Amino acid sequence: MVEVEVHEHDIFPNVFLVKTRGQEKLATRNMVPGTSVYGEELVQHNDIEYRIWDPYRSKLAAAIKKGLHELPIKQGERILYLGAASGTTVSHVSDIAGNTGEVYAVEFSQRSMRDLIEKVCRNRSNVRPILADARVPAEYRLLVRIVDSVYSDVAQPNQANLFSDNADVYLKEKGRAIIVIKSRSIDVTQRPTDIFKKEIKILENCGFHVSEVIRLEPFDKDHAMITLGR
Repeated sequence: MVEVEVHEHDIFPNVFLVKTRGQEKLATRNMVPGTSVYGEELVQHNDIEYRIWDPYRSKLAAAIKKGLHELPIKQGERILYLGAASGTTVSHVSDIAGNTGEVYAVEFSQRSMRDLIEKVCRNRSNVRPILADARVPAEYRLLVRIVDSVYSDVAQPNQANLFSDNADVYLKEKGRAIIVIKSRSIDVTQRPTDIFKKEIKILENCGFHVSEVIRLEPFDKDHAMITLGR
C-alpha cells in the first residue's frame, strides 16, 4: 500500500497538500467522491477523497504553486467565474466553496458549456452554468446575485475592462478578485511585461487596488495572475 500524507495548506483553507510516492501535490477535497472531472488522480486518506489539482491544467493551481499569497475564494461564499470553459478550474473552486457556496460559471462557447454541464454541473449543486457573453454583464443580471469575489479568465483583447464592467455590477463592496491576463490575446507584437503593466494601469484607473502580480511560467507562457480589490 502506498503511504499518503495530507495537510491543509498553510494559508488557504480547503486547499490541501497531498504527499505520495515522494511527491507533494496540490489537491482539493472531492465534493463528489468517486467522480473525476478531467482525468485527475483521486486519492483516499482517512475516509476522505481528494482530487489532485494539476498546475499545468489550471492557472489558479499554477499561481498557488508559484507562491500566491491571497486566494479570494472561500468556503460558503458566492463566486462569479468568468470564462468557465469546460470546468477544470471551476470544479476545484466548487470544492473550495463547498455545499454552502455558489459558483456562477459564465461561458460563451456552446461546446464548452455542454462539457461544463455534463462534467461538472450535473454532479455539483453549487455550480450555476450561465451561457452568456461576459462582455455584456447585463445579459445575466437576473441570474447572478451580488458576489463575494470575481474570478476572470477570459481570452479577449479588453480583459481588464471586461473584468471591471462585471465587478461594477456584481462584486460586493470591499470584495476581492482575481484576473488572469493573457498577453497574446491582447497583442502578439508587444512584450508581455508591457501588456501586463498597461492592464494593471487600466484596473487602477477603474478604482481597483492591485495586491499581487504573479507570472505563471513554466505552467503557462505569457500569462499573469493579478489579485485585487477596491
